[in-house]
Amino acid sequence: MEGGESRRFEFLDLPWEDILIPHVLSYLPLRQLLSLQRVSKQFQTLVQVYLANCRTFDFSQVGLYLPKRAFCHMVRENKVIQNLNIHNCSEWITDKELLPVIGQNCHLHRINMKGCVRLSRHSLVTVCLSCPHLQHLGLAHCEWVDSLSLRSLADHCPHLESIDLTACRHLKDEAICYLARKCAKLKSLSVAVNVNITDLSVEEVAKNCLELEHLDLTGCLRVRNESIRTVIEYCSNLRSLNVNHCHNVTESSLGLLRKRGVQIDVEPPLQRALVLLQDVIGFAPFINLQI
Repeated sequence: MEGGESRRFEFLDLPWEDILIPHVLSYLPLRQLLSLQRVSKQFQTLVQVYLANCRTFDFSQVGLYLPKRAFCHMVRENKVIQNLNIHNCSEWITDKELLPVIGQNCHLHRINMKGCVRLSRHSLVTVCLSCPHLQHLGLAHCEWVDSLSLRSLADHCPHLESIDLTACRHLKDEAICYLARKCAKLKSLSVAVNVNITDLSVEEVAKNCLELEHLDLTGCLRVRNESIRTVIEYCSNLRSLNVNHCHNVTESSLGLLRKRGVQIDVEPPLQRALVLLQDVIGFAPFINLQI
């Protein structure tokens, strides 16, 4: 060094794209990245470069509340997002904030919009038109999802592997049957808490989605043993079935699935009786019996 002086080495002197972004920033939660921007202008620039190239935005890492302004700032320059979870933005996010993000990120293959009640069917239509490689979609408690938007999704996203339609109360058999015929690669489906769903939907899913592994029918009061037997016949890869509060589904069909090792959220009648007996009189000796 000239004059015997040595230059002080600083953190930001490390190569950004080779070291700092892939090996440091990628391991920081979004909350810490937001705080890091306040350190200096250089740190702000570094974080912005990272955010513009980040492939996963899970806003549940930020905490219970994420300001709208922070969300828009973080995603505005990014065109390579693959995984997007906006569940924590559900109280305020609308089409106005989401549509630009979806429109400029054609590589999205996982989106979770659970509980985003302020969105509309336009968001789902935009997903259909912009994300042809979509594989996983969470729409639980999004009552704005209707048959037309779901049909559009089925037409444009044939690679869909999982979809959560829990409490999408406006959907009926016709829409679910259409989805099943168009998206034969489905491995996970939830139509829980929907009284409009009947055996017709379950049978169509079973006959078309032969790779199905997880099926949630919780609270589907009109589903009966007949459709469960169709699932048994066609879905040899089934690993779990939720039928709690499906009062017309009984052990006569569930027992066949239990023998195949399928995880079911409803206990066998005798097991339930033993548990109730234990609760009432503390009678424990027979609880470990093999049922």
